[in-house]
Amino acid sequence: MRFTLTKALLLIFCVVSTVRFAKAQVKDVVIDIDLSKTYQTIDNFGASDAWECQFVGNWPDAKRNQIADLLFSRDIDKDGSPKGIGLTLWRFNIGAGSTQQGNASGIRDEWRRAESFLNTEGTYNWQNQAGQMWFLKAAKKRGVKQFLGFSNSPPVQFTTNGKAYATGGKTNIAADKYDDFGTYLANVVKGVEQVSNIKFDYISPVNEPQWDWSDGGQEGCPYTNTEIAGLVRSISKTFVSNKISSKIIIGESGQIDYLYAKSNKPAKGNQVKDFFSPGGANYIGGLPNVSNTITSHSYFTTSPIQEAVRRRKDLANTISTIKGLNFWQSEYCILGDNSGEINGSKRDLGMTSALYMASVIHTDLTVANASAWQWWTAISVSDYKDGLIYIDKNKTDGNYYPAKMLWALGNYSRFIKPGALRVDARVQSSAENKSVLVSAFKNGVNLTVVIINPNAEDVKFRLNTNAAKVKFDKVYITSADKDLKAGNISGDDATITARSVTTFTGIIK
Repeated sequence: MRFTLTKALLLIFCVVSTVRFAKAQVKDVVIDIDLSKTYQTIDNFGASDAWECQFVGNWPDAKRNQIADLLFSRDIDKDGSPKGIGLTLWRFNIGAGSTQQGNASGIRDEWRRAESFLNTEGTYNWQNQAGQMWFLKAAKKRGVKQFLGFSNSPPVQFTTNGKAYATGGKTNIAADKYDDFGTYLANVVKGVEQVSNIKFDYISPVNEPQWDWSDGGQEGCPYTNTEIAGLVRSISKTFVSNKISSKIIIGESGQIDYLYAKSNKPAKGNQVKDFFSPGGANYIGGLPNVSNTITSHSYFTTSPIQEAVRRRKDLANTISTIKGLNFWQSEYCILGDNSGEINGSKRDLGMTSALYMASVIHTDLTVANASAWQWWTAISVSDYKDGLIYIDKNKTDGNYYPAKMLWALGNYSRFIKPGALRVDARVQSSAENKSVLVSAFKNGVNLTVVIINPNAEDVKFRLNTNAAKVKFDKVYITSADKDLKAGNISGDDATITARSVTTFTGIIK
């Protein structure tokens, strides 16, 4: 693949131009970027430590550091290529205690259990969750500045059935235990900060409340909107009394429809209006500590593309009715058969999954106006398309295998920093190239452009920045044979290789 520009073509990037390629260059994509038309501000790109970090965090030092570098590092190799993808938020699973219960937990796979800081008798042990704590500290050491703690279930000491999963699809915590759960979360914020010098910027107490969580597959707890509102009121009150400044993140809906429609679960849907429209019975948007952010997961809504776009337009339109409300896509991996486009089953280290993931990121950012995009599990032992890095299923040591999905996410996370503004970027193309996707972001004088080419052929392109003067100097390529590989822009033409995700960085003059 080539990334070369003549002096004449370089003018395309620096000024206004639509220089035509020679007739032999049959593929010709024009990309228009309008820096004056802006959209959402980016908060972060992230991933979670569930569940493998509890073990990998105790692996030999060299290997766990190498894995941490891949996820968090902002350093570069000698040739200018990134050593890691520079995530800007790390999600920490605040366990409910199924690990301590062992087989009695009812969660069959011990890799899906989670330890708790809370002991049976009510004391706390801040040496618990040691592997996860190692990764938390490793993230901070490598420059991560945003941290979120999330609970899939309240601690088993507070659940109705004494388990970390529900019975019969009913919420697994009684209302008279809400304050206890709030106190626990406040203590976790303080305790983790005490032993690690890391304070959780965000606490997310509820995960995918629409599902039943009754099969013992993992920790989980269902809630209605009314139950969520009651729980969040208790947590907010407790945070205020304990002088906890962490913001409470709400939503984490199982799929985006539940944010803007009643869908098939009326008591658990329409969450944007229910939680953030003043005057409603479940309004909690004005509570102290509650972030002006609604979160959802992109599962089951990514295909076919026409339907994915429609749903995200509906979501964006709904969120726009609430002044100042932000949307985070807070969890995704490739699940299901996705209308035959791609199946979540079977591990894939290659570009097929990476390109699909990149298209989901693109659609969430450019149609739903997501301010943050977060992957599910950073490290996976599964034969499934759910990991950025795969490992041997070994608690004490093993090999690790970076997937192309890691580097495709890095095309965004490594270069689009918190505070960046998305700007208008559109593709003019022939019908055969309509699948080329482009997004652009400015942060001060820095401009980042990400181009996805899922086609089986290389694509020639022209860039039009209208009246703006932009000098692009670096390009970073993720493809079958490149992992966010750095290159310079020079020479006689510009080509985006087949089946690649490519990031251009430049300076606005």
